[in-house]
Amino acid sequence: MITIEENKMKDKTALLESKIEEAKIAGGKDRIEAQHKKGKFTARERIHFLLDDGSFEEIGMLVTHRSTNFGLDKTKFLGDGVVTGYGTIHGRLVYVFSQDFTVLGGSLAEAHAEKICKVMDLAMKNGAPVIGLNDSGGARIQEGVVSLGGYADIFYRNTLASGVIPQLSAIMGPCAGGAVYSPALTDFIMMVENTSYMFVTGPNVVKTVTHEEVSSEDLGGASAHSTKSGVTHLTYANEMECINGIKTLLSYMPQNCEEDAPRIPYEMGNESRPTLNTIIPENAHQPYDIKEVIAGTVDENSFYEIHKDFAENIVVGFARLAGRSIGIVANQPAFLAGVLDIKSSQKGARFVRFCDAFNIPLLVFEDVPGFLPGTDQEWNAIITNGAKLLYAFSEATVPRITVITRKAYGGAYDVMNSKHIGADMNYAWPSAEIAVMGAKGAAEIIFKKEIQEAADSEAKWKEKEAEYAEMFANPYNAAARGYVDEVIKPEQTREKLIKAFKMLENKVATLPKKKHGNIPL
Repeated sequence: MITIEENKMKDKTALLESKIEEAKIAGGKDRIEAQHKKGKFTARERIHFLLDDGSFEEIGMLVTHRSTNFGLDKTKFLGDGVVTGYGTIHGRLVYVFSQDFTVLGGSLAEAHAEKICKVMDLAMKNGAPVIGLNDSGGARIQEGVVSLGGYADIFYRNTLASGVIPQLSAIMGPCAGGAVYSPALTDFIMMVENTSYMFVTGPNVVKTVTHEEVSSEDLGGASAHSTKSGVTHLTYANEMECINGIKTLLSYMPQNCEEDAPRIPYEMGNESRPTLNTIIPENAHQPYDIKEVIAGTVDENSFYEIHKDFAENIVVGFARLAGRSIGIVANQPAFLAGVLDIKSSQKGARFVRFCDAFNIPLLVFEDVPGFLPGTDQEWNAIITNGAKLLYAFSEATVPRITVITRKAYGGAYDVMNSKHIGADMNYAWPSAEIAVMGAKGAAEIIFKKEIQEAADSEAKWKEKEAEYAEMFANPYNAAARGYVDEVIKPEQTREKLIKAFKMLENKVATLPKKKHGNIPL
């Protein structure tokens, strides 16, 4: 026999279930179908694919907005356009918010922002990454300044969380106006090709103000931001690839700044890699692909490149070495001869600072002929931007190792994690050339008078070039000074690095007491 109390509870439970179903349907079946037609998942589908099965616990499902302006009191949706909560990825705790474009265009306002802030606060308190799946038309205009305040509340938390917990932003749709600044404050931005875009002002405003005609894709699509601006770190062909990319990226990171990244069990074997002996060309002016050096050194198929299509003269990314997560920064001789310029300095500095913030050791492969000359570089502040990379390395307290494969010229030698700016171990291959500049240019300066007075100035120049090269275009002067700890055969590189990082795993280094440094922005 069912009691009156049981009947009442049954009715109340039915009401709850109906509200849960209402929240799950979000903006309705038609809008969900429209989302799918664009090749996009819904907010809940994204979370489903991102998190471990059955691990998601939602927070704030029944939240609604509190605005009455412009008829909003008659248009309310449970959840207010964002799904928030926590779960696990590969068994590790993460917090997530996923904006729902089917609800008022995913627009952000007071209640929507409060939900995001709540999970960010929880992430900070519990020391776990926060992942934002962004798909929003921007601020909800009907709520006015309250919407702007909501954005600022999020920005403030992004800043407080920076360097404390990893913050990842996946752009799964439009991200315009103030909405772009939260992702910009996070550690990594991913975009989906052809369905996502970011810009401060859209094509219509651009046309009005500057009279330029440009599409959303050309102005702020995945290609534009991965190749031209460098705003986005990773792009993917579709949303499923993007979601899997988030999982891969997280696998290289610790939960927070107090922990170390997960380590995969590894047993030492024969770590010699003879293939490394044949990569450097005989001709010092001939390019080669530094990614071959990386692949031949790190654990098989473990290199995960960041900023692949931006500033290609420097390569950065995560890898594993004997199961240990490391960050790699490498000059790329196959692009612009591996010179440092404005964009590559920015790219490298940003990556170095992330690794240092989250206790990820740094490995540098160096083959750099110097900084890129020219008025464009000077007038756009190569001095300040090059100093960013110098500052980032100098400030880093994680284990730092450099391998000089070939050229290490001038100030760029100093900048690329030299012993002088705090590198722990510096190795050089026999092919290394450590000098103020290349032999040809040096001979022209040092022996200028002799060359001019010679009967055959061209022959004299070549003679003096060879003389300078024999004296300085090698690693042995630096080794004699202790600037290079050891000159090694290329095939020994992997074994040496595994042992050195093992030796450095308990490294403790402190910076002078200060509020914070003033990095050359």
